[in-house]
Amino acid sequence: MRLQSTFMKNLESLSTGGAALPTTLEAAAGGRRLVCELVALDRLGCSFDRLALISDELAGASMERLKKISEKLVTRITYLLEPLAPIELDEDSAVVQLRSHPPHREEDRRTYYELHVRRGGEIALCRYEKQNGSSRRRVPAHVTREVLSRLAADLEAALDHVE
Repeated sequence: MRLQSTFMKNLESLSTGGAALPTTLEAAAGGRRLVCELVALDRLGCSFDRLALISDELAGASMERLKKISEKLVTRITYLLEPLAPIELDEDSAVVQLRSHPPHREEDRRTYYELHVRRGGEIALCRYEKQNGSSRRRVPAHVTREVLSRLAADLEAALDHVE
């Protein structure tokens, strides 16, 4: 069973089991682990603080491989509120950072997704809000169950066939 299928099956179990929220949803398969910090869940959608794919496959990844993975993610994840684009390659920390481009603007605030592809084993997606005159803060990302399922599949697929 693919990781995404196990992940969604576990989400359904949370739904029917009436789990207390917030909670951490996890699924593991083939040496990979999906972790989602859920803050809300209903029949149609959910809200999460963080969605991450953790894998030892990235433990010693070159910057070139991290860059290829991030490029694959940009082409696959086209269904979020804003499109993702690479904004920084940090060779010292071995991280590729993607962000919504352009961010969503609403009067005096901006909201955006941020996705990190890290050597050491993690691809993580979060949503942030930045109000004028204040520091940014992480806010829940609101998605349908279908979008969450696609994200899970696309995070995993980004590691496949990238050398």
